[in-house]
Amino acid sequence: MNPCIYYHPEAYTTRGPKLMGRNAAGESFLRGFFDHAPPLDFWVQVEQSEHSKVFAQTAQSMGRQEPVHVIQNASLGQLSHPGCVYYPGPGIGSYAWHRAAYGHTAWSLCGITHTTSSARAMDAIVEWLSAPVQPWDAVICTSSAVKANVQSLLQAQADFFAQRLGATRLVLPQLPVIPLGIHTADFVAMQAKRQTAREALGIAKKDIVILFAGRLSFHAKAHPLAMYQALEAAWQRLKGNASQPTSFSSAGPAHRQSASGDLAPDAKLVLIECGWHANDFIAKAFHDAAQLAIPSARSITLDGRLAQAREQAWGAADVFCSLSDNIQETFGITPIEAMAAGLPVVVSDWDGYKDTVRHGIDGYRIPTWMPSSGLGADLSLRHALEIDTYDMYCGHSASLVAVDIEAATQAFVELFQSTERRREMGACGQAHAIKHYDWSVVMAQYQKLWHDLGECRRQAAAQSADQIPRLWPARMDPFASFAAYPTRQIQASTTVSFRDTSFAYRQWPSLRALAMVNYAKHIMPDEKELEAIFVRLEQAPQKSLLAEVLLADFSSARRPYVLRALLWLAKLGVIRLGPISRREE
Repeated sequence: MNPCIYYHPEAYTTRGPKLMGRNAAGESFLRGFFDHAPPLDFWVQVEQSEHSKVFAQTAQSMGRQEPVHVIQNASLGQLSHPGCVYYPGPGIGSYAWHRAAYGHTAWSLCGITHTTSSARAMDAIVEWLSAPVQPWDAVICTSSAVKANVQSLLQAQADFFAQRLGATRLVLPQLPVIPLGIHTADFVAMQAKRQTAREALGIAKKDIVILFAGRLSFHAKAHPLAMYQALEAAWQRLKGNASQPTSFSSAGPAHRQSASGDLAPDAKLVLIECGWHANDFIAKAFHDAAQLAIPSARSITLDGRLAQAREQAWGAADVFCSLSDNIQETFGITPIEAMAAGLPVVVSDWDGYKDTVRHGIDGYRIPTWMPSSGLGADLSLRHALEIDTYDMYCGHSASLVAVDIEAATQAFVELFQSTERRREMGACGQAHAIKHYDWSVVMAQYQKLWHDLGECRRQAAAQSADQIPRLWPARMDPFASFAAYPTRQIQASTTVSFRDTSFAYRQWPSLRALAMVNYAKHIMPDEKELEAIFVRLEQAPQKSLLAEVLLADFSSARRPYVLRALLWLAKLGVIRLGPISRREE
């Protein structure tokens, strides 16, 4: 029996006015569902009758001719026939209450995580503890990192209930980790379009093309400065305008050739950003940052909402890059699409990328840093009290997440200087994507889950049958609840050093003046604090200090905020964090 699909067209299309990752995931899921569902009747639950017609038309357009049975609130009990209903989000708590009127074992509920950082998503997750959700229900976690985040929210709420109500028995849905899928054949086909794509964009065969694909949002997707700075540094290094590092421990094993390997002497660096800006302010912020931080590259912006633009971007690229640094990201589908297209990937060691990209095999995962638990309670409170919008909450949090620019630089150097290395990693990634992330594989995991939930429910029907709680568990400190996302968290024993003293004093004023930087004023240290940090580092032996030594002269009230502000400086490439001192290991 096919499960019932809870359907609203907005959740399953990329043609809406506000395209988000969940829309792309929903559209891809529905196509995968129709491609691989068994030849049995389909079931759809809708709020409006016209939505069922859209669902039926979509099924027919994908070659399915089976009958479609429509369920609305007035006929909710019919959900017992398919036995399971799939919701494209985590909020199954309210639907568990709806089910209670028909019996808790009447059918299973299955949801999925997309972003889990919004107030709505966090409320939906903690509601599972108070709603009649059952063990034969499930919410699919798309990555191990987001599962850890979900569990931290649930634990915080459970702690509160234990303290306030003495509750000791918890009933929760299953939390299987199943990745999002893609239609790999769509991206494998892009390799054949390389020549025509490059000709259309005016890119020479010898040029090196870096691709970022997705929403162009510095506050809610991926802040581009780390990518820009690493690309510029790598290009200068390969052109002989910068010193070579002594090792490549951060980004993987070295494959040394000459300084530029097989890179043509007159090759150009091209950056394609294929996506969309939410508004002109963000578009200008990207333009200004690119002009400042990556002057050596030709920058091309393509509208990622257009199929032709996407095909040109994927077809023209040599290397894919996504240095995501945002808590609203839970999985990240574009690196898998890149792997399917045969591209090596350079991604941040962050959230779902930790599961999907094999470091040193498909590409490189670049280390990330974020503040320790306890340093973000003010951010969650400002969001909860609506002092900050959700966008600003994401932006403040992301402004305190740093990506290791030097490690990214080394990854780019390795890939730019070796065509064979790019080909080798691209081939490994493509095979990996086809084997693990094609919908033919992923949908089989969904179908097994739905079957297993039914078995659990039928067995239940046959049998019928002290920690201090965190304040406001549904509004946790983001650096506590998302602690599984980064590579490391900054500590008092973390080593802090200038990346380059002259860079710090020369570029710092310009970096700070960027719109995509100075918008986050709440988390920025003041001028005196910045001056004190710079002076202490300048005077230190080897211009390097432990964080606790660097912050010793600050007041105890300000010390935690200045400590986390070091992440902000690292994010902008002014300082570098690490290596870890022995006490922190």
